[in-house]
Amino acid sequence: MFFSGDSSTRKRVDLGGRSSKERDRQKLLEQTRLERNRRLWVRQQNSAAIKIQKCFRGRKALETEHLRVRGQFFMTYGKHCQNVDRQCFGPDSDFLRQLLFFFNPQNVADFSALVESCRLLQQFVRESAGNILSLFAGVDYSAKYALVDYRVKHLAYVCIQAVHHNRNQLKDQLFMTSDKISAPTILFLEAVVMLIDPRLPWSCKIVGYLLQRNTYSLLREIVLIGKVNISEEKYLGKASFRSILSYYQQVLLNVGNWDFQMACHCFSSQILTIPFLWKKLPYLKEVFTTRGLNEHYIHQMALCVQNHAYVLPNDISTEFPSYACLLGNLLETAGVAFSQPDSSFDTAVDFAAVSTFLLEGLPPMQSSNKERKENFIADEDEMMIGDELMDKGLSKDLEQQISNAIDSRFLLQLTNVLFGGISRVNGSFEEGPHDKEVVAVGAACAFLHVTFTILPLERIMTVLAYRTELVPVLWNFMKRCRENQKWSALSGQLTYLPGDAPGWLLPLSVFCPVYKHMLMIVDNEEFYEQEKPLSLKDISYLIVILRQALWQLLWVNPVTPPNLVRSTTDVFTLKRHPQEFIQHRVSIVASDLLSQLQDWNNRREFTPPSNFHADGVNDHFISQSMIENSRAHEILKHAPFLVPFTSRVKIFTSQLAALRYSLGSHSVFTRNRFRIRRDHILEDAFSQLSALSEEDLRGPIRVSFVNEFGVEEAGIDGGGIFKDFMENITRAAFDVQYGLFKETSDHLLYPNPGSGMVHEQHLQYFNFLGTVLAKAMFEGILVDIPFATFFLSKLKQKYNYLNDLPSLDPELYRTLFS
Repeated sequence: MFFSGDSSTRKRVDLGGRSSKERDRQKLLEQTRLERNRRLWVRQQNSAAIKIQKCFRGRKALETEHLRVRGQFFMTYGKHCQNVDRQCFGPDSDFLRQLLFFFNPQNVADFSALVESCRLLQQFVRESAGNILSLFAGVDYSAKYALVDYRVKHLAYVCIQAVHHNRNQLKDQLFMTSDKISAPTILFLEAVVMLIDPRLPWSCKIVGYLLQRNTYSLLREIVLIGKVNISEEKYLGKASFRSILSYYQQVLLNVGNWDFQMACHCFSSQILTIPFLWKKLPYLKEVFTTRGLNEHYIHQMALCVQNHAYVLPNDISTEFPSYACLLGNLLETAGVAFSQPDSSFDTAVDFAAVSTFLLEGLPPMQSSNKERKENFIADEDEMMIGDELMDKGLSKDLEQQISNAIDSRFLLQLTNVLFGGISRVNGSFEEGPHDKEVVAVGAACAFLHVTFTILPLERIMTVLAYRTELVPVLWNFMKRCRENQKWSALSGQLTYLPGDAPGWLLPLSVFCPVYKHMLMIVDNEEFYEQEKPLSLKDISYLIVILRQALWQLLWVNPVTPPNLVRSTTDVFTLKRHPQEFIQHRVSIVASDLLSQLQDWNNRREFTPPSNFHADGVNDHFISQSMIENSRAHEILKHAPFLVPFTSRVKIFTSQLAALRYSLGSHSVFTRNRFRIRRDHILEDAFSQLSALSEEDLRGPIRVSFVNEFGVEEAGIDGGGIFKDFMENITRAAFDVQYGLFKETSDHLLYPNPGSGMVHEQHLQYFNFLGTVLAKAMFEGILVDIPFATFFLSKLKQKYNYLNDLPSLDPELYRTLFS
């Protein structure tokens, strides 16, 4: 079609690219969608309203029916069940059918009717010599078992429900100390015990039904109605708890195999998490520790741990978390379970796994005397952090329960069961450790590793070191693993750590602190002559293992920045990551043990000193160690024995040379000149050197001597006079005649305890002597001062033990062991 010349007829085009028809179509579709959604919402609204109306009408109709049946019941059987006889409990009577239909635990009349029913039930059973089966089933139970079972299990449930709903009002009956058989609580619970008698054919069905209705949670809330505090005797309960115990006992002993797993789950999560359970229910402890039941419950809990399933109820409060209450109750039963002669190895492994999992959530605990002299946390700041966490954590009573349960007897029993089938020569060295041995060592070490971070070590370390076979068993295990190169295969078998973690981590984390504790009390004769607890050859081999492991952790494959190896706050951050945390721990305990073994080797050499030196100390390491906050620098501070002495001297002299170079240009104009009287050299040096700042002490000091006539001696100090000055100071200060130091029988020096009686400023003099020695080291002046061994240990901030006594008083040492 051609253009006609009329512009009004030209085709109009939407700039959006769509015609008006398309725009109208989209608008119509949108309106249709909105209308459809509106109609759907209206239908849903109407459907919901109909359901609500049905529910409301149904409830109203049910309430009306309840009222009608309740009125008929009381009219037939009386307000106080005075018209009830033994035939009313039979299958042909409407007595139980009507009572169970309308019963409401909050209704006073219903509650009274149930009380009278339970009282009559016990009366009729006593009159029939305990024949409860004929009371409910009549002559032929098999013909009417479905109806009878239905009524009996509902009757048992409403009895427990009645106690639960009225537990606040019945609290005095629940926790009374005298037996009152007529009390409603006693009647209800005794009726339940009577109904689940194991001799009755319906007992398992009733128990299964009660488990399905979550009866354990009801019983938990009933028990928890009392105070959690265990300091008041009245909350321990006597009479009415016997009925609860009887009920528990029947449940535990009569559950069928088809729902035993559910029973374990309910009992473990609901009942065992009640704080101080065995204080409240002492008879239940005997039931729980019964062989078979205890093993099943522990095994089910271990499965939950392996599957990472959290099945515990909500915490009662922040002071009583469920996991801590469960841990405390389990630990208190462990002594009874493991004291049995036929204690199961598998149960001990499961118990260790469950306890390890629960212990990991606890904050560190304090000892009863507030002393933590031996702690794997190196700094005092870390101890303060642990105390702060504990102050905001568990209840003191709950903490005490857990701490007291992990006593020497428990540790001895647990290790004996785990290591009972493992002798010191179990398996040949060519074969390596067996699977059972790996499982036992893994379970024991995981539990003890976590325990070491929670409890004060003075409570548990002695029994592990001297009353168990832990050290020889672990050493034999580690030696065979290393000689047969089993560490990589062992990693996947230790469930506590990921499969890629080094297999030696877990055994070393336990072996090192326990063996270190043994060395604190071992004397020189036992260590060197009798070679107890390990032979000198084995100790040499151990040093090589520890050295390589420590070098791997600190230099080859560190998991934390080097400046955080012994940090304060990082310990609690790492605790949420087991592998990093245990690597951090092993780096500390292995370093401490190696340092102690080096002290033994220094006293009497039994292994070449080179065994303490790492193989990877090269020029690169030496250059890195001179950089502040570098990884090599931190290793040099915390594990100096890994670096050969010649290398350490080289590093030290290089650092001094660098420092002197940086001070060289400035020191030319800041020389300090001293006039020292030869007959008062120590006093003059003390008065003049003490006045210098740290920066001035690093600079050059020039000395001119004044003789006894007050005349300055000729000569220019080019360094030789200052060196003579330093030698004279040390000779005078460390002379025993001056009174600052005394000497041992071997003519070794140590500070005089009575120096304050000789010199009023004796503490300032000791500080001054430290400055003099530092200046001598800075200037490269050799000062030969024979310090005693125990004093050198104090200078290195180490503890002195029994084997250090000969360096102070060898006669006293011999007298102690004569």
